[in-house]
Amino acid sequence: MSDLEDLSREELLALVLAQMDRINELVDKVAKLEHLLSRNSQNSSMPPSSDDQPGKTPPKGKARPTAKRAKGKQKGARGTNLSWSDTPHDKQDRFPEGACECGADLTGAADLGVVDAFQQIEIPQVKARLTQYDQHAVLCGCGRTHTAARPQGAGTGKIEYGPVLQAWAVYLMVVHHIPTHRARQVLTALTGVEPSTGFVHGLLARASQVLAEADARIRALITLANVVCMDETPLRVGPKTPRKGRKKADKYLLIACTRMYTHFLLGDRDLDTFKASVLADVAAGTTVVHDRYTVYDHETFNKIVHQLCCAHLLRDLAAAGQTYPEAIWPGQIADALRALIHAANLARENDHDAIDAGERAKHLHLLRQGVLVGLSATTSHGERPGENKARLLLEAFRDREDDILRFVDDLCVPPTSNDAERGLRPSKIQQKISGRLTSIARTKDRYRVLGYLTTAAKHGLDRFTVLLDAFHGHVWLPGPATAT
Repeated sequence: MSDLEDLSREELLALVLAQMDRINELVDKVAKLEHLLSRNSQNSSMPPSSDDQPGKTPPKGKARPTAKRAKGKQKGARGTNLSWSDTPHDKQDRFPEGACECGADLTGAADLGVVDAFQQIEIPQVKARLTQYDQHAVLCGCGRTHTAARPQGAGTGKIEYGPVLQAWAVYLMVVHHIPTHRARQVLTALTGVEPSTGFVHGLLARASQVLAEADARIRALITLANVVCMDETPLRVGPKTPRKGRKKADKYLLIACTRMYTHFLLGDRDLDTFKASVLADVAAGTTVVHDRYTVYDHETFNKIVHQLCCAHLLRDLAAAGQTYPEAIWPGQIADALRALIHAANLARENDHDAIDAGERAKHLHLLRQGVLVGLSATTSHGERPGENKARLLLEAFRDREDDILRFVDDLCVPPTSNDAERGLRPSKIQQKISGRLTSIARTKDRYRVLGYLTTAAKHGLDRFTVLLDAFHGHVWLPGPATAT
């Protein structure tokens, strides 16, 4: 206190002003941090898994209400029960053993017939079998020699693991996201064999090579579709040290999909990667559903037609509502957009050619009115965290209305890229389990296999069966009949 008393009026005033500047700086920093902590899966592109991180503000309505119903399966809920089979694979007769109370041995007692029966489903204990194939040569009467071929799916080595074991290893790694070393442990526990971790990891490359033609076919079929959903997500792959000029050492996984096909591409979130993707080869006039990433608007891809993902727009509107809690326009635009999406879904479900005209006009009016109000009440130069993003969002609604509402006039166009987002979900699960994937090459192989298996599943095929068939040399190739 004595130091302050020695200061002049001018010095005290300067000190107060400096403190006020510091306070304002800290207030601004706190506001920005609160804004960052408020971001979740419902107001940003963050995954739902991030909502549970410490310090995060949970999305409104995410917490499950207290259940008032009984635990367990609910009345009327669908389910499956074991049903009796009239054609069991095996039958066993069981007789009482031991001795009767009278002391007589029950082995020779009179059979009174079957008085009870039950069935038990069991799997045989798995045990790897080693088979030696002796390749004989025969001499034809004409003098020519013929040598027996190796079984389909066999390699050129002197001894090797068979197609079934290889298929199981790849299936565990790709479909169930089990890390390589744990997949090896599972195989050892189930079969008794002890393949090396390197061998199991290398099976991704072999599967990828086997599926190269199918992968190229899937990519080509997607380019023929009228509507393609696309999305991208960061993936921690390869070295931890970022390349020069990069903030992170992440790669990006791109997905392009239709109702029947899925294709992945590992690269960077840059123009060169997109030029190598499906996007570069789609036909002129193809509608691409995406998340507004700027590369989609590059002149290289000016032949495509855009549908901006409404799920992303709704999350951005939720964030704008937090930036302007007193404003009505974010909720009004969001409600109108949801109503249009519902109307489009309803029209499709009822096999209608278009949305009801009255509903269409009403909700379009509310949406446009909300955009006009928002534009008049916002600026890109404010001090609130999130103001610039909110302004850019409103300008997108104003300048790109056709690209946002294309689904309203064309019911073949989905309003969201949710199919693509669902397709990327396995990559996030894999990352949570494995952390950083070490090999870029093997990661490319992994997602070539996943694209193939996802496509097969969309066609109603069992993923393990088609994978096993591929290792046996019978690769399923999708046809063009359902390319849209």
